[in-house]
Amino acid sequence: MLNSQGRLRFASYALLGCGAAALTWGLCRLALPPAMAPSARPPTAAPAFNFQPTVPHAAPAPSPAPDGMAWIPGGEFSMGCDDPRGKPFGGNNAMPDARPVHRVALDGFWMDRTEVTNRQFAAFVTATSYVTVAERAPKAEDFPGAPPENLVAGSIVFTPPAHSISLENHYQWWAYVPGADWRHPTGPQSSIEDALDHPVVQVAYDDAVAYAQWAGKRLPTEAEWECAARGGLTGAVYPWGNEFRPGGRWMANTWQGAFPAQNTTEDGYAGLAPVGTYPANAYGLHDVSGNVWEWCSDWYRPDTYVGGATAAQPVIDPQGPSSSYDPQEPGQAKRVMRGGSFLCTEQYCSRYIVGTRGKGEISSGCNHIGFRCVQSPAR
Repeated sequence: MLNSQGRLRFASYALLGCGAAALTWGLCRLALPPAMAPSARPPTAAPAFNFQPTVPHAAPAPSPAPDGMAWIPGGEFSMGCDDPRGKPFGGNNAMPDARPVHRVALDGFWMDRTEVTNRQFAAFVTATSYVTVAERAPKAEDFPGAPPENLVAGSIVFTPPAHSISLENHYQWWAYVPGADWRHPTGPQSSIEDALDHPVVQVAYDDAVAYAQWAGKRLPTEAEWECAARGGLTGAVYPWGNEFRPGGRWMANTWQGAFPAQNTTEDGYAGLAPVGTYPANAYGLHDVSGNVWEWCSDWYRPDTYVGGATAAQPVIDPQGPSSSYDPQEPGQAKRVMRGGSFLCTEQYCSRYIVGTRGKGEISSGCNHIGFRCVQSPAR
């Protein structure tokens, strides 16, 4: 569903060139790591639970794996993230919304081994004639007084500057691009013709839900996503362990160089990588760190974990809060995103770390936002 305030207010202001204040309003919707308002900060004192051993269910998968999916056994695990500051590649953000670390219990489920690809999403669009949010032109009745030339479809694209800049203002490297959508991830002159096995991007939350329903699946809860990404490891920093580059090997598609102007592409990719390029975790999942952010079904709140962490028993199958609240934008509905993207770097956004959280306004797409699906076993 089109966000009648956010999406075009950004579009019309940006296209009119009305300056940084207007651009700032629109880009606040992205899954970015700004500091939270003091009144909404989760407690940063010692968590109610430190990382306790992960205990997967011992029962085998109940049936053969659906095509392209892996069995996640569920069980009990410690959810959340320690303050990563001071750790190698840990970045400079305390990640307060990922604490307290707390115990969660889940049943087993199936999960896509990779992020949904352009090839898969194209099959969905061909079968259903679905039109994504980024492809829908905003309606004049929703925006009285907006010039007709500004009622154009489009989306948000990473637009790196030509030289080094301060990292205090992330609006300097994002732009609203008319004609950007899933078929044209960075604008109307771009194409997915040679990138069918790349993750689909420029998908808003409702676009991801629509695909999942068509495929007979659903989006994962935040707890399911983290359980799967951890691959059975207890409290590991990354899906593969505690070293960012074990043995010097690149394990994820992230940013190298001076962000945002210089990407040295030491990991092999300046932008998106084909799904499955990097090693899978112990559950057989690829790219649960880096490449693209992934939508989860939970509403975002910075204090989500506070109540559950005080419980003496594990929280069973948490579905997230009943409503969204982001103190930076109280009026904007946001869902959780997980995993970070190819733009994550220790200089600015180290959300390739397992347990860290992102957030996204539900009608926003971007060229570093995608998703994968899950499926509950038949009862």
